[in-house]
Amino acid sequence: MSTVRHESVRTEPRNGDVGALRSWDGIPARIFLQPVAAPSVLGLFGFAAATFMVASNLAGWYGNTTTSPLFLFPFAAILGGVAQFTAGVWAYRARDALATAMHGTWGSFWIAYGLFWWLVANHTITPPTGSTFVPLGYWFIVLAAITLSGALASLAESLSLFSVLGTLTAGSVLLALSYLIGSSTLLTWGGWVLVASAVLAWYTASAMMMAATTGRTILPLFKMSRAANVPGGKPIVPVQYADGEPGVKMGQ
Repeated sequence: MSTVRHESVRTEPRNGDVGALRSWDGIPARIFLQPVAAPSVLGLFGFAAATFMVASNLAGWYGNTTTSPLFLFPFAAILGGVAQFTAGVWAYRARDALATAMHGTWGSFWIAYGLFWWLVANHTITPPTGSTFVPLGYWFIVLAAITLSGALASLAESLSLFSVLGTLTAGSVLLALSYLIGSSTLLTWGGWVLVASAVLAWYTASAMMMAATTGRTILPLFKMSRAANVPGGKPIVPVQYADGEPGVKMGQ
């Protein structure tokens, strides 16, 4: 027979130390309150900027699909890659599994995208000459599958975030098909859908930033809680005492 010992923490200070609490075994336990800002504000802005610039090029709004990426990759790798990946690491600290997965995955992709085109610019590797790019097509299959999982999970968070991940999934599917079969039409469609995803990401990040700075809803995120969508309402609590981890904001 096994026994389970439940730890209890006394609330009075030990030896006059107001920052230390005594646990069941007499060892001082120190609690630090460290509220965390929403990492997705940075992550979504980085994603929106990189995706808009690259996707609008794929959609044929400017430049071409051969030489333009050579000028885009530094910014895509830093703003879309490093900034977004960093946001994913901070989202881990905020105990937000969804943001950790999405920003970590897409931040890594943008870093790899920038590295790939840097190698092309240095003539280290040579990309395919035609419109078919099978390896990249398979990468977008993987990205589409992961993003679809995130889109389904985001339904528990907000429709605004779901719209970002839903259009991102659709755009990834179109790009996967275009690179696998060499369809320029699907490539253009994929670019348009990803532009829409970038715009939605910009809106979502803006709404989150305004809510964080004002403490009130300015732009609705269409959360599952109706009260959180009312302009002028208070959708967030700066510091939340979650079970087992005081002062840590769970999620965003």
